[in-house]
Amino acid sequence: MENLSITDIKLLQSHISITWNNGHTSIFSSRKIRLNCKCAQCVDEITQENLIDETTISEILYAEDHLIVGKYAIQFLWSDGHSTGIYPFDTLLKLCQCQICNNQ
Repeated sequence: MENLSITDIKLLQSHISITWNNGHTSIFSSRKIRLNCKCAQCVDEITQENLIDETTISEILYAEDHLIVGKYAIQFLWSDGHSTGIYPFDTLLKLCQCQICNNQ
């Protein structure tokens, strides 16, 4: 996979828009990204079992802020107070639901 980096990010009310250095823009549902958190609070480190109860994650969840982690990932501060998840760029791109990404 190419050397991914983010050139622009917009934290919208219910979505996150990320423009990558290759010019591609991914638009994600904030809730979908939150539900895909792989931190130790959200996924059992031994069994890899998902610990998130989807019914406790609001449909109107949004990202309040973000931090770029090194040159490989992003961390979000969610409106539900969660902030420990780190999302590698390649993982985010795999979650992209656009027609271009779904046809690869």
